[in-house]
Amino acid sequence: MFVFVVKLILLFLVFILVVKLLGKSALAQLTPYDFGAIIFLAYLAFGPIKIKGIEEGIVGIVVITIVHLLISRLSLLNWLNTFIIGRPTILIKHSKIIFKNLKKSRYSLAELLSNLRASGYPDIKDIEYAILEANGEISILPKKELVPVTRKDLDIKTEYSGLPIAVVIEGKVQGQNLKLINQDERWLKSKLKAKGYHRIQDIFYASVRDNDHSMTVITKDIDDQL
Repeated sequence: MFVFVVKLILLFLVFILVVKLLGKSALAQLTPYDFGAIIFLAYLAFGPIKIKGIEEGIVGIVVITIVHLLISRLSLLNWLNTFIIGRPTILIKHSKIIFKNLKKSRYSLAELLSNLRASGYPDIKDIEYAILEANGEISILPKKELVPVTRKDLDIKTEYSGLPIAVVIEGKVQGQNLKLINQDERWLKSKLKAKGYHRIQDIFYASVRDNDHSMTVITKDIDDQL
């Protein structure tokens, strides 16, 4: 059993290290060759492990869970965070592509341009920064003059419209959600009855806003906004 656990931990750590070496782009956008590489790596990494009986299966699950939790805890330490999680990489700075960072991250120019277009910025000149995050996602910061104007910029006050809390889903009362607005099922039935709904089973969806308790009801046959 000891040998089995050691092999399991070793292969798991090697697999994580190799996937990390594939680059950030492999984690965010799986191309066919990225996907194939990860599948084959998983097969080669864990193929040699022979699980004999339910006991080894349970032990294996517990061991991998513990190792995962341990790595997550270690990632909170500043001196290990960069190694375990990685660090952001600037790909575009002040509208200029940093080609050495593209090469270092093994992130193709075509993939970068595709992400820019998907974000609504087809022109590199409009980008102040494009940053490849540790998880493989791209953060795009456009130039200030291209940032959409907000109500705050125009000094327009916006009232809080309230958060819709689901109180009925497919004919079933959501008791926990009613507690969030300090109400109970009796109050809900009274509220629905006042709106002309006498059977909760006929309601497909109903929500109540947390600020003014206004209600939206959708029945199984017709949609009513109340």
